Amino acid sequence: MQIEPRFFEDFVVGQTFHSGTKEITAERIKSFAAEFDPQPFHLDEDAAKDSLFGGLAASGWHTAAVTMRLLVDSDLKVAGGTIGAGGEDLRWLRPVRPGDVLRIEAEVTEVRPSRSRPELGIVKIRLTTLNQRGEAVQISSPSLMVRRRPATTI
Repeated sequence: MQIEPRFFEDFVVGQTFHSGTKEITAERIKSFAAEFDPQPFHLDEDAAKDSLFGGLAASGWHTAAVTMRLLVDSDLKVAGGTIGAGGEDLRWLRPVRPGDVLRIEAEVTEVRPSRSRPELGIVKIRLTTLNQRGEAVQISSPSLMVRRRPATTI
């Protein structure tokens, strides 16, 4: 089923949105880390055993990237695309491990017109990334720039 893109006027505080799932593999953890966060606990199982994590763990930035993909593919379809205007409170609550299956839940927490760009509104969401056990692994509060519905002429 195709979801129609949502304009600013379609969002209300308390609305929730959900995504499908994405399994995290050891290979992807290592590949992402090799390019963007090359630390031993993201690259090598043996080295990771002696780390604070006690085993291989995805980079928080890997988790954030997967979260973004899940958000784009979720039922929160924003007219013109999901464009961030910043965010607050990015927290990684527990490690993401090989075999974890992630999904997101997003709740609209604020809806307000843009003060500087009348063609846009700001929609703030609380974005929670959960593993297969329903445990939050990442929480953030991004603000999205959302197009206002174009005026219709009769």
